[in-house]
Amino acid sequence: MKSTTKLDLQRDVQYFEYTKAANPVASGVISGVPFAELLSHLHEQGPTRVIQFDLSDKLVCPGPATSPNLAAAFVRIEAGKQIRTTVNATSELFYVMRGNGTTTRTDLSMHWKQGDFFVIPGGDGPAELTHEAATDSALYWINDEPLLRYLGVTATSQRFLPTLYKAEDCERELMKIAADPSSTDRNRVAVLLANKNFPQTMTATHTLWAMFGLLPKGAVQQPHRHNSVALDLILDCKPGCYSLVSREMGPDGVLINPVRQDWKPYSAFVTPPNFWHSHHNESGEDARLIPIQDAGLQTYMRTLNIEFAHPSARRKEG
Repeated sequence: MKSTTKLDLQRDVQYFEYTKAANPVASGVISGVPFAELLSHLHEQGPTRVIQFDLSDKLVCPGPATSPNLAAAFVRIEAGKQIRTTVNATSELFYVMRGNGTTTRTDLSMHWKQGDFFVIPGGDGPAELTHEAATDSALYWINDEPLLRYLGVTATSQRFLPTLYKAEDCERELMKIAADPSSTDRNRVAVLLANKNFPQTMTATHTLWAMFGLLPKGAVQQPHRHNSVALDLILDCKPGCYSLVSREMGPDGVLINPVRQDWKPYSAFVTPPNFWHSHHNESGEDARLIPIQDAGLQTYMRTLNIEFAHPSARRKEG
């Protein structure tokens, strides 16, 4: 007869009084999502490489991770060079900050240029992508590998096809929205990237949400907050563009003791979940930004919960 190892079925048992364990974030057992930024000079110089926006030490989780569910990075590729990336993820999203080139895998060859977005599905285990640049190039790369790592799972099926959102199409759709007379009454002027496979969440992938947004000169995008972490990439902007971020907002719609995050072109920063934040453009020129979130997942879970300051408060701050 084969010998078997007897499991100690009570080895890991613990019990907690409810009030001591019901909110581990507030009690500090789980660390909060930190304020952090990844600056553009990192992808503007140096050898071909991946520059991880890794906050895993502060999140107390395996890395690389920029938020509990997502990892962000810059991918710098010198002209004529190539680099391979491999992640265990259901979704990868790339934005071309600079240059032009081609991304390939065994069944795919996708040409890209500055301003393009493209999404690649995971499935059948980690897939290797090869990125080759015709000119000096930089990509902003987001994937959901931290989520899969936490769940202890491997991506096994493709939920969507590789999809390219061309720069000229994104700009055309954004300008249509900006030209609408009612756009001045909206909290933001932006177009969301979507995929026909996800009619419920209306997102770029089933986990990832991406917005291509315009902050007109002199505009203030009024205070709002959401349960998802925002990984914000700033595009073209001049000095005088910034975000104000605060845990609290007064009854008059003004943020209490906010932290100011000045925008820097082609740099990225983290907006933590549940923090009130507003965006301001005092530069005299229009600015563009790309927030990327795990809001596809959050929407499907019915937990996204985007809140806006009360209309009367919005008028007061504006």
